Amino acid sequence: MNARIFPLAAMTAGILLVGAAQANNEATNTNPAIDSTGVDRARISAGTQMNPTISVILDGVYANFSREVEGPAGFGSHDHGDDHDHEHEHGLEEGFSLRETEISVSASIDNYLDGVMTLAIEGNSGIKVEEAYILTRSLPAGLQIKAGRFLSDIGYINRQHPHDWQFADRPLVSELLFGEHGLQDNGMQLSWLPSTSFYSRYGIEILQGETTMASQDVHETLEEDHGPRLYTAFAKFAPDLGMNHAAMFGFSGGISTSFKKEEEHDDEVELWEGDGWFAGIDAVYKYNSGKPFGHGNWIVQGEYYFREISAEFTEIENQIIEEQFSGRSKQDGFYLQALYGFAPRWSTGLRVDGVGLTNTSLEPGNDAFESFDASYRYAAQVSFAPTEFSRLRLQVNNYDYAHDDGDHGHDAWGVMLQYNVSLGAHGAHQF
Repeated sequence: MNARIFPLAAMTAGILLVGAAQANNEATNTNPAIDSTGVDRARISAGTQMNPTISVILDGVYANFSREVEGPAGFGSHDHGDDHDHEHEHGLEEGFSLRETEISVSASIDNYLDGVMTLAIEGNSGIKVEEAYILTRSLPAGLQIKAGRFLSDIGYINRQHPHDWQFADRPLVSELLFGEHGLQDNGMQLSWLPSTSFYSRYGIEILQGETTMASQDVHETLEEDHGPRLYTAFAKFAPDLGMNHAAMFGFSGGISTSFKKEEEHDDEVELWEGDGWFAGIDAVYKYNSGKPFGHGNWIVQGEYYFREISAEFTEIENQIIEEQFSGRSKQDGFYLQALYGFAPRWSTGLRVDGVGLTNTSLEPGNDAFESFDASYRYAAQVSFAPTEFSRLRLQVNNYDYAHDDGDHGHDAWGVMLQYNVSLGAHGAHQF
């Protein structure tokens, strides 16, 4: 069966089965608003139907760098001889900036659906829809459907908004492989939470494939293939470790059936067409000391991803094909971080990022894609949270990035001072 048709058919069959089960439940219950525990769901949901929960998150950063920090070699930093102005730290402006203002609205639509909308005002670039989706509330057998625009559940940090991060910036592997906002797309998700002695959750996603796993700043050329183009799957496990310890492990992957990107340079056009896949693992461990305000708590987490893209490259100059070849891009990366609450409301953390341990990029050269060295970034931060609604953070980064010419930027440093505050009600964060 066609790789694109199979997951779509599987989800369609799942939805039909779920609908049949739901109809059966209602047929045997004269008041479907009352669930198996005797709770009147209609009365619960009525509280937010006309009065949704609204929250606003303000996120501001002051940043200063010892010198210009170019992106790691092989991940879209190659300038093809043009005079590009490389931004510091992938869009983080030097000086004071209001990085993101997040407006979130959520409510129970009725007895069967919840609705969530999250808007992001990014500096002076306007308003963008981060998430806007509906989520089922009462499907049987631990099933749940999400539809709309949402952050994918692959990995651990991809699902988090910036104010949930333990550091001021996103891990490199997430940003460079999936984009500045992570893997965020339009589509549907079907997840299953089985009834087991330990927590486990499984899911598949059918996504439009807007990014097609290309995080570079390029013009997409996807008019000929309207999608869906990206299919992902994930599995998460959390064993029971007792009262003070908790851990969760995850596996995820995805297939892009139509990878396309285009770059224009004066009279020159470069095209890439093909397909690709990625796979990753993630883990997080948390220790609760029982002391007040996070004193003595530990959090250790990390992720690793590998991505492969098979593409045909074509260079066209003055409407004449100058170069054409096929090849494979193979890139990977990881991050590992640890945080410790050294005093009530105070925490400190260390993080190491590594990308391009395998680094055959999509950069053309001599009838083949070029390979580059690995790049690393080291970060240390101290955070103070006066209440659960506000946080101040000081972070220092050291950049050891591989450049296109083979050199490394050992002497690059960055300092960031971040504030993060929440206005209004905000839902509990996921584990």
